[in-house]
Amino acid sequence: MSALRKKFGDDYQVVNTSSSGSGFNQPPPEKKRKRQRFVDKNGRCNVQHGNLGGETSRYLSDLFTTLVDLKWRWNLFIFILTYTVAWLFMASMWWCIAYIRGDLNRAHNDNYTPCVANVNNFPSAFLFFIETEATIGYGYRYITDKCPEGIILFLFQSILGSIVDAFLIGCMFIKMSQPKKRAETLMFSEHAAISMRDGKLTLMFRVGNLRNSHMVSAQIRCKLLKSRQTPEGEFLPLDQLELDVGFSTGADQLFLVSPLTICHVIDTKSPFYDLSQRSMQTEQFEIVVILEGIVETTGMTCQARTSYTEDEVLWGHRFYPVISLEEGFFKVDYSQFHATFEVSTPPYSVKEAEEALLLSSPLMAPSLCNSGEKNSSLDCLETLEDNDSTCKLPTKLQKMSGREGLPKKLLRMSSTTSEMTYSFGDLPMKLQRISSVPGVSDDKLGGKASKMSEPMSKSVADLPPKLQRMAGGGGGRMDGHLPPKLRKMNSDRFT
Repeated sequence: MSALRKKFGDDYQVVNTSSSGSGFNQPPPEKKRKRQRFVDKNGRCNVQHGNLGGETSRYLSDLFTTLVDLKWRWNLFIFILTYTVAWLFMASMWWCIAYIRGDLNRAHNDNYTPCVANVNNFPSAFLFFIETEATIGYGYRYITDKCPEGIILFLFQSILGSIVDAFLIGCMFIKMSQPKKRAETLMFSEHAAISMRDGKLTLMFRVGNLRNSHMVSAQIRCKLLKSRQTPEGEFLPLDQLELDVGFSTGADQLFLVSPLTICHVIDTKSPFYDLSQRSMQTEQFEIVVILEGIVETTGMTCQARTSYTEDEVLWGHRFYPVISLEEGFFKVDYSQFHATFEVSTPPYSVKEAEEALLLSSPLMAPSLCNSGEKNSSLDCLETLEDNDSTCKLPTKLQKMSGREGLPKKLLRMSSTTSEMTYSFGDLPMKLQRISSVPGVSDDKLGGKASKMSEPMSKSVADLPPKLQRMAGGGGGRMDGHLPPKLRKMNSDRFT
């Protein structure tokens, strides 16, 4: 405890989530009502197949696998029953041969040669079969050459016995060597945790291997089981979604010689993108973890499974360190394998965090060109052009800005919403003085910058006489006496 506070700080509190652990005074969390799980903590799937109808015959077509999948009590019962029936059947066959030939009535006749010597009742026939099947050969009972039917029965007994031995002993051997028990020494943490790691919100859980033998090519996968409804109205009670635990980076390939913390980064591609501490109280989901690998000692593939429901995911927790350095080796303390401690973690989801960052940063806002500071449009265009921004201009302004020979100063707007200021450095002095005439308003000069696409056909009746003559009389267009280049540019602009 003191080592943890020294390493992580005094503001962290250790929480023991193991039911068998001791030494921690943290009160146990409030337990929710136990709900149905799809996969138990021990890896057993809670699925039962019913209403198979005529499909049950498929089990008999693969009888070997059916026997291997049976429970041990049924395997032992079938094993004993098969051998008992086979022995009684073959003993009865030997007794029938002796009965048909009359060997039972001439057992004490020294001049008579029976089919099987010293077989005069059913127990003696049964002992003869056992001696033959087990190749014991006491030498007291044996087949004579005067009995061809006994020789044929002996051959049939040898073939049938070999088949029964291979089938039943093979089933028992495969069942005993199944790697399911190897999965018992693969541990999963009782709880999963969500906290920050490397600046990202991360879902974490821990796996460990209790044996010194390794799991070759160990790989881990995660599935999220959650009910949802499609846009078409179809309800999916157990929709399976993939949780990336390092498939793209190769982190899902484990070197499982010590406990490892498996991480799932919650980002825009994660199903937990909009999961927050508050929403976890109403969410219902189940995380199924599948660990696969090859057993080093037997070469067989082993699979271990577990699951975490929403009430087994701790928000704002991190796993307690279990590895320490000793003299010449690393020591793993499995007593703290399930223990976690609280860390400072934002209670909101990644989606909420990104939206808050988007609103707080003016450079990321989509209404950058219409910000409260009301910068000039040309300054906005130059900034977006330099920074490769995605802010788009109107089509006609794009055509104007892309035309060679059009000065950018003609696009400059004023910082207010009621007037526009052009730079007429290249226009005649008379037109430059129009903007400084006291009685001339924005509507008479062409309106606001957002209405530049309207034709400049305003009346010039209120202009000074000198300017009216330049426009060619009242009601004429103001570009009558403009230079040819500007008249062409003005015509192209409003077409």
